[in-house]
Amino acid sequence: MNKNTRRIFFERLAAQRPNPTTELLFDTGFELLIAVMLSAQSTDVAVNKVTRRLYPVANTPEALLALGEEQLESYLKTLGLYRAKTSNVLATCQILLEQYASAVPRDRAALESLPGVGRKTANVVLNTLFREPVMAVDTHIFRVANRTGLAPGKTVLAVEKALMKHVPKEYLIDAHHWLILHGRYTCKARKPDCGACIVCDLCDYRHKSEACNPEFTGKYNPSDSLFTETAHVQQ
Repeated sequence: MNKNTRRIFFERLAAQRPNPTTELLFDTGFELLIAVMLSAQSTDVAVNKVTRRLYPVANTPEALLALGEEQLESYLKTLGLYRAKTSNVLATCQILLEQYASAVPRDRAALESLPGVGRKTANVVLNTLFREPVMAVDTHIFRVANRTGLAPGKTVLAVEKALMKHVPKEYLIDAHHWLILHGRYTCKARKPDCGACIVCDLCDYRHKSEACNPEFTGKYNPSDSLFTETAHVQQ
């Protein structure tokens, strides 16, 4: 996929979803951090079911620490790795309380020093909460980047670096959410919905599940002449 095609790719995703955001439910930065920590090996739907019950009871570091391990586990037990998550959440709450006045730090190193917070979680928080132009690569983004030819890479870090290099700067802040939502609802793991894909004709994937449908690829087609040139080259 070349530079011009990548720009058209994101123009269409932006036109389809002008205001993309996470599907995790949160009202505060702390709630977002905890929700992202809980989402490891769990779906957003599953996490939201848990936090809908948990946050009205405890949604601050102080309140979660007061809740204690046994009670917190009872809220998290429907999630995978719930015991480890319970331990990490409580340890993170203690650090936030003691070192950051219960606030979520706006610093990658500080975030990654928290128990249960790795590079992906830190990137989600930096991007979603603080609107930093960083790229959190999850399984959906890894798949979309490789399958479409947008930013191929053999590792998560390689894909992250490729996306940071190739995504047009004006689309970088929201690119994380556009790619996740596209992977979740259209470019699915088992069988991509190519016939309903708005970027099907820009995609390098050779094993499309069905032919590209002009009804979808033309729906958000920019008037930019670059698209005409790119389409002509691809034909």
